[in-house]
Amino acid sequence: MLKYLWDPANAITITGLLFSSTSLFLALSERLELSVAVALWAVLSDHLDGFVAGRTKGRDPDVAKMGASLDGFADIVYGAVLPAVIVVQVSQASPLALATATMLLVAGAIRLSYFANFGRSCDGCFLGVPLSYDVPFLALLFLLKPLIPAEAFSDVVSIGFLLLAMAHVAPVRVPPLSAIMYAAISIFAVASSVALASRSL
Repeated sequence: MLKYLWDPANAITITGLLFSSTSLFLALSERLELSVAVALWAVLSDHLDGFVAGRTKGRDPDVAKMGASLDGFADIVYGAVLPAVIVVQVSQASPLALATATMLLVAGAIRLSYFANFGRSCDGCFLGVPLSYDVPFLALLFLLKPLIPAEAFSDVVSIGFLLLAMAHVAPVRVPPLSAIMYAAISIFAVASSVALASRSL
């Protein structure tokens, strides 16, 4: 089964999982800003693997099928499990954080299962907000942390992600990102990663 990882796109997906694993370790070590900084590279890997897969000529159908499954597992880790862990860590395991983390995991699983079976709608839009929005939103919250009262930050994070979890399964149509938006998000991810890493080191 490891032979499928020689595919460039699948190798990038595995690299993203390595970033997610490192980010989880940092989150559990309570180095939250550095955890988010690393998680942003999992987002970049997710964007890049799809780009590479779509431009790999003569890609074997079995390799593509394996890649689609790998991508789904990578998405649930960086898009739901990791934010859930960070939400719990930020709030020091409050009941609100438990509710938010549970909602994130359930909504993430439902969202990805729906997409795996039905894909985009006939107009090319996603149904529900994609999980790829979670880590950039988390990064934005941490960048704004100095402007948020310390006693309110954990509640802001929990409530923000509770709303985002509901948006993952809401009947809203989200258009796919254009090339310009991909570039903008990539620049934001790199710049935010550097800013958060520098603050935490």
